[in-house]
Amino acid sequence: MTDSQQEEPRGELVIRTLAMPADTNPAGDIFGGWLLAQMDIAGGVLARVKGSGRVATIAVDSMVFHSPVFVGDVVCCYAEIKRIGRTSITVHIQAWALRDAAGERVKVTEGVFTYVAIDENRRPRPVSE
Repeated sequence: MTDSQQEEPRGELVIRTLAMPADTNPAGDIFGGWLLAQMDIAGGVLARVKGSGRVATIAVDSMVFHSPVFVGDVVCCYAEIKRIGRTSITVHIQAWALRDAAGERVKVTEGVFTYVAIDENRRPRPVSE
């Protein structure tokens, strides 16, 4: 059993989605950009709640792909606040895949995303907690 299979997801389950054939790369695995987008959505949802309003992604500070995602996997994104600044929120996000009927859970990727709180004019605004 690998380390990622022994550990538990960190943070709050924010989104869950099914990997579909249309999301594959030429090799038949789920395209990394699709997975990154799901993680960005999850982080944005959490940052919006914690920041009490609209946020925009300003950085993907790190990304590590541990294992491929396959068609039929249920991708679960867990997010936790890493840091809250004056106008920014940094979120650590893990993506886990639920595989087959046995319910095997595998950490497939993780990353650190930074969002900035913005006002109606798309200008940075203070994060209100």
